[in-house]
Amino acid sequence: MTDGQSDATIRDILAGTRRIALVGASDKPWRPSYEVMRFLLDRGYQVTPVNPSLAGQDIHGQPVVADLAAAAPLDMVDVFRASAHVGALVDDAVRLGAQTIWMQLGVIDQAAAERARAAGLTVVMDRCPVIENRRIGPIIPRH
Repeated sequence: MTDGQSDATIRDILAGTRRIALVGASDKPWRPSYEVMRFLLDRGYQVTPVNPSLAGQDIHGQPVVADLAAAAPLDMVDVFRASAHVGALVDDAVRLGAQTIWMQLGVIDQAAAERARAAGLTVVMDRCPVIENRRIGPIIPRH
């Protein structure tokens, strides 16, 4: 792992998070973001899908919004976008008061991660919350 987070920290994040903005959400059932969103909803998280191309539609019964600001308030930003897009998302997450930026498998941006940490956010990078929940869980959110 490239983020240095312990299992205890991952457990605390998954247990303490309530509202998640899932950036790069897809309405295609074969896409990982579609599966991850369903998993998170099934465990009681409030998930807002973010995708400007699908704004106004629903995924898993949740209205899709065009940008992160429309998903606020939020606790976690779960990023299903290419690493090149992470910097701007981190800046938005900081401005919107998110607690955690979670970059999915293969999504790595060390400079953005450092900016997020400097602003007080917890950074998880190159991991999937479904895999982590199954690996160290099951984790039920506290809310």
